[in-house]
Formats: sequence, structure tokens, C-alpha cells
Amino acid sequence: MKAKQKKKYSINRKHNIAGYSFMAPWLLGFILFTALPFLYTIYLSFTVVDKTVRGWNMTWVGMDNYLDSFLVNTNFPTALLDFVIKEVVYVPTIIIISFILAVLLNQKIKFRAGFRMIYFLPVIILSGSVMQQLMDAGTTEIEQITDIFVFRIISNYSPIIAEGIGFLFNEFSIILWFTGIPIVLYINGLQKINRSLYEAAQIDGANAWQTLWKITIPMIKSTALVASIYTIVQLGLYNINPVYGVISESLRNNQYGFAATYSWVFTLVVLLLIGIVFFILGEREKVLRKEDIREKQAKKLRKIQRRNQMRQTITFKKIFKTLINTGKNIKVKKESEGGETNEEKTIE
Repeated sequence: MKAKQKKKYSINRKHNIAGYSFMAPWLLGFILFTALPFLYTIYLSFTVVDKTVRGWNMTWVGMDNYLDSFLVNTNFPTALLDFVIKEVVYVPTIIIISFILAVLLNQKIKFRAGFRMIYFLPVIILSGSVMQQLMDAGTTEIEQITDIFVFRIISNYSPIIAEGIGFLFNEFSIILWFTGIPIVLYINGLQKINRSLYEAAQIDGANAWQTLWKITIPMIKSTALVASIYTIVQLGLYNINPVYGVISESLRNNQYGFAATYSWVFTLVVLLLIGIVFFILGEREKVLRKEDIREKQAKKLRKIQRRNQMRQTITFKKIFKTLINTGKNIKVKKESEGGETNEEKTIE
């Protein structure tokens, strides 16, 4: 028996060694090029880096970089606020448009695969640098939108709404560029929904709008969470992010401490936005202890027992009432029969 266990352990050990050996190149690259620089930027954010004749000199300044990034350097707070506004506008717009296009592309129509390829082509063709050049040239903006009659009416009614619509139209090329991956995620999620749910809803008389709100959207919520997180992260990686320009300028000026500080503040803001998305779209599951589960089960049992007792008392009352009513009916019947016999005797 012991020999078999030793043989089993040796086989498992060999499998583990083989697995770790295959993972070793990736782990080594992750430690050298991701984990160590990640930790080093934390240290840099609390220092001032100066270039001297002997090399680089690092001076510990504590939280001064974080305070100066908001109080002294006015470009960083403006760029950070601009990024947050873009995230708040772009992410819901991209997610909603992606969902609508995914629902349409999931229908049984001709050339469905071709339409899907057309909507995904911008992700393949356009890189970040190409898109930045198009933006700098002004080719992503829709010209003369202010001359449209409907836009003028909206502008007279509410200039704020008109400004928002104009902004969306001017940035529509960028929005469509970011919809490729979310569309693929949504189509994958839509195809995983059980078709029997839609059939049951049709039998119950639900229309298309009710089916969308009661079945499709709740079932696609986890996919929307993934698509939202992906969009938030992607918007921060390209030159459309104004914070990216501030960090690049600090690196060009050899201000590595400030660049690390800006990067970490930006990272915390992105994590905060992801946390808000988790709060809105995430599943709120409570982790219960064994005692809580037992207490819940005991409460359920007590409720069931009370319900059964109530039913028993109600049935006993009903039986008692029926017995009383039957007794009264028998008594009335006997009295009526006795009255009839007395009347017959008097007639005779």
C-alpha cells in the first residue's frame, strides 16, 4: 500500500515539475518585466529623481509628489478630470451601442457573418497611432452638424443637450472603433441564453419589449460587466487619454518621480471607476457562515410549522362549523317533520 502511495506521489510530482517548467519562461518574464517595475514605480512615486554627473540621484520626499501633482501642476488635475468625463460619456455610449448592434447581428438575417466582419474590421485595421493621426487631421469629426435643422431646434430648446449630441457626433468614429470587442462579447453572451426561456415567455404572452427587459438584459448583465471593464481600460491606453500626454511629458523632462505619481493616481482613478461598474452591474452575492445558514433554515422550518398549524386550525374550525350546521339542519328537519304529523292529526 505504501509503495503505491509513493508511486502516486512521484507521478504527481513529475506532473507538477513538468507544468512549472512550461510556466517558468512566462513567470520569469512576468517577474522581471511586470512585477519588479510595478513595485519600483511605487518607490519612485515617493522620490525626486535628479540627473547628476555621477548618475541618477533619488531623494525621498514622501507625499510631496502627490500633493504637488494637484496643487502645483495644474495640467494633471485638468487632464484627469477630462479623462473621467470622457469615461463617463464614452463607456455607457459604447456599451449601449454595442448591445444594440449585437442584438441586430444575432438575428437570423442574410450575410450575417459579413456584417459582423464589417463591424469588427476597425479593431483590426486601425491601431492607436493611426487613430491618433486621423484625430489630429480632424477626419473623425462630422462636419456641419450645427447646420442641420433638427440640431438647431434642439440647440434653441436646450444648448446643453445640443452640445452633448454634437460631442457624440464628433466622437462617433472613436466610439465605433471601440465597439468591436464588446459586440463580439455580447454576441457570445446572447448565444448562450437558453432559447426555452424565450419560448416560455411567448407562451405566457410576453411581447418583444418585455422579453428584452425580463430575459435578455438580466442574462447579459455579466457580459456587460466584462465589456465595461474592458472599455474603461482600453480608453486609458491610447492617446485619446489626456493623462497619457502629461505622463509622457514628465518622462521626456526626466521627472520620473512625478511620472510614477501621475501613473499611480491615474491607476487608482481607473480602479475606482471599475469598482463603480462592479457596484452597478456586479452580482450582489452574500457570503454566509454555517451558523447563518442554519439560522435561516430554522426560520424557514418555523414558518412552515406555523403555516401548517394555521391550516390545521382553519380545517378544524371548518369541520366544527360544518358539524354545527349539519346538527342545526337535522334539528330543523325533525321539527318540521313533527309539525307536519301534528297537523295531520288535527285534520283527522
